[in-house]
Amino acid sequence: MYPPELVKPMKDDLTNVGFHQLTTPTEVDQLIEGTKGSLLLVVNSVCGCAAGNMRPGVKLSLDNDKAPITLGTVFAGVDGEATAQARKYFLPYPPSSPSVALFKDGKLVHFLERHHIEGGTAKMIAENLTEAYNEFC
Repeated sequence: MYPPELVKPMKDDLTNVGFHQLTTPTEVDQLIEGTKGSLLLVVNSVCGCAAGNMRPGVKLSLDNDKAPITLGTVFAGVDGEATAQARKYFLPYPPSSPSVALFKDGKLVHFLERHHIEGGTAKMIAENLTEAYNEFC
């Protein structure tokens, strides 16, 4: 478990642009199952690829004509139960931090695993996500 003061700026990086911070399994279930239309759910992390690639790429992707209606995030290593619950919705993909999931009416339609994130740039991640938004949002 990471100290709250360490992860606050990393959480704020997404919540400041409209992401709902989910801290319990119930919040995860309610958001995924209760969202009609598109939902982007991000598994945030303290790792360098989250800071250098994932969070900037996700934020850049939202500047698109089509974008998810609802935005949510869980934080791996901090909100363990919420993250574990979110990962149940990502199956058959294995646990991955960071990762990005796009849902349409509660169904997973697009997923970026850590290996897609750590080897890419923020621009590449944004382009990958905007292609998915154009198809599913």
